[in-house]
Amino acid sequence: MERIDDTGFSGYKVVQNPEWFCYGVDAVLIADFAKMKKGAKAADLGTGTGIIPLILKHKYDPALVYAVEVQPEVAALAEKTVKVNGLQECIRVIGANVKDAAGIIGEGSLDAVVTNPPYVAKGGGIPGEDPVKNTARQETEGTLEDFVRCAAALLKERGDFYMIHRPARLADVVEACRKHRLEPKELQFIQPREGKAPNIFMIHCVKYGGPELRFLDPVCVYDGKGNYSPEILRIYER
Repeated sequence: MERIDDTGFSGYKVVQNPEWFCYGVDAVLIADFAKMKKGAKAADLGTGTGIIPLILKHKYDPALVYAVEVQPEVAALAEKTVKVNGLQECIRVIGANVKDAAGIIGEGSLDAVVTNPPYVAKGGGIPGEDPVKNTARQETEGTLEDFVRCAAALLKERGDFYMIHRPARLADVVEACRKHRLEPKELQFIQPREGKAPNIFMIHCVKYGGPELRFLDPVCVYDGKGNYSPEILRIYER
């Protein structure tokens, strides 16, 4: 069952199927974190229904965002999202595996790459009955390194890579990024609320960057009363 939801950003709408999944705070966080110059050329790897390109367009006005999605039925929703918002000139949906995306888009052609990839390592979770949900949550079609390798291939020298992931995979993320010459430059942890251990992190890497990592102040999603924190409200522009 498809539905059209208001994102709250520039009046943009997103087409979703709640029986599969709907975007959450992770997508909004990484889109805000991925600060890029106006007119940049970028890609979102594993775009789902296209929410991250919409927020990038609203916040940073890139000239072009390639929205890469391996699942045909989900890529079709992303196409509908783009058309509903009249953004065909600046968001292009690429129905492909990340393993093939650089060959389609062009190696060394982009200023920035963003991704909210599947969090569960291949073979690391119990598969559910719905294959669409499985692919969104688990590395069934591409591993963490496949996403990083694709980003490295797509980026120009000194291009920016932004990823959101789970703390349990932090060592894997850093290892994969350095292996493919994406040097970690900024790291930010996301806590569900103050005093709780982080359950998400965001990392910014630079292709062929020098070795210097800066830790940003952590972000709490909820305050002590269970409401969105001031930082989350800022990110959602509310």
